Amino acid sequence: MVEGVEQKYGYESQEMKDLWKTINEKDAINLIEITNTLDKYGWLGPDVIGDKGSAALFLVIQHVDKQTQEKYLPMMREAVKNGKAKGSDLALLEDRVALSQGKKQIYGSQIHRDNITGKYFLAPIEDEPNVNKRRAEVGLEPLEVYAKHWDIYYKLPEK
Repeated sequence: MVEGVEQKYGYESQEMKDLWKTINEKDAINLIEITNTLDKYGWLGPDVIGDKGSAALFLVIQHVDKQTQEKYLPMMREAVKNGKAKGSDLALLEDRVALSQGKKQIYGSQIHRDNITGKYFLAPIEDEPNVNKRRAEVGLEPLEVYAKHWDIYYKLPEK
């Protein structure tokens, strides 16, 4: 949805600003509900709340402030071990938290955008020659394929 509005009206348009305002308002409401649920019941898997509910837990936590992400990251790690959350989702959260802490990402899932050119690029990656091995272990496609979705040319560095 965001991409469609951006393509139609432009990145700096009033329509984009209005859309982000609506998204942020809904995110704030969702965050209250999700954190209340997590604090009361722990990380609920698809067996309890269905695939959409499970995805919603992840997406809300993935898109909130650093402190909230850090708080629920250990809970999500445990949920993955217990089959209540996806390893591929955890990888995205791990990367986002690592970057917010000034570290390099582990799985190469986080894309940034150059404010001047508008082009997307990969945030720095830890042990980059082995990134595709780590991605495969959690069910993510090779980084070259993922990057192509963002119109980024990527070639894995030599080991």
